[in-house]
Amino acid sequence: MARIKPQTLLLQSKKKRGPSRVSVPMMILYGLFIGLVVFSLFATYRHWSRRSVEQMGSGSSNFEDVDFSVDSKKYDLPGYAILNTSKGAIHVELFKDGAPEIVDKFLDLCQKGHFKGMAFHHMIKHYVIHGGDPQGFGAAEDWISRGKLRGKLVTSPKHEAFMLGTSKSKQDSKKFELFITTAPIPDLNDKLIVFGRVIKGQDVVQEIEEVDTDERYRPKSNILIYDVILKREV
Repeated sequence: MARIKPQTLLLQSKKKRGPSRVSVPMMILYGLFIGLVVFSLFATYRHWSRRSVEQMGSGSSNFEDVDFSVDSKKYDLPGYAILNTSKGAIHVELFKDGAPEIVDKFLDLCQKGHFKGMAFHHMIKHYVIHGGDPQGFGAAEDWISRGKLRGKLVTSPKHEAFMLGTSKSKQDSKKFELFITTAPIPDLNDKLIVFGRVIKGQDVVQEIEEVDTDERYRPKSNILIYDVILKREV
């Protein structure tokens, strides 16, 4: 068997060793390259995610401008009111679609307690009961005479009995008046803005209507509204 020379053994031992170590400058260079790639990916992700969020935001604002914000606001408002009077409770359905501005004003005044302690100042049998400004019925006789002289009623739900309205001429917070009709009134639209109807407690309205009054339709005993309770459903 031939002997292997020492130089040959030295060369073979060098070939069996592991790969040579990477130098420090190369490691720094590799690290910088990897960091740059990661940063680029992160920046790209942020850009596209921000853009998608902005697109979603613009889309939702368009929906609100069209319908959804208005509808949600409208349907969130109370649609019913209970007038607790000294004769009993009167349940009223509010016309949120037919008279939205007046209903909003009425709801705002209810929340401020405007109607607490308000009196019904005039009762006209088979016509109307009136609460609010005691001086707001100055032309009552003229209104009654013109209304009752008309023999033919206009077909409209707003002319029916037990409708809730307020004066067209007085809608500020200090003189907001309440009228509840007790009979069909043909020229009702000329005087009142109808914004609701009595759905329960018609007997209470009639009892208030039958209170004794003087020659100017003012009651001889106080009939008060204790408070108003607002409800979304009945």
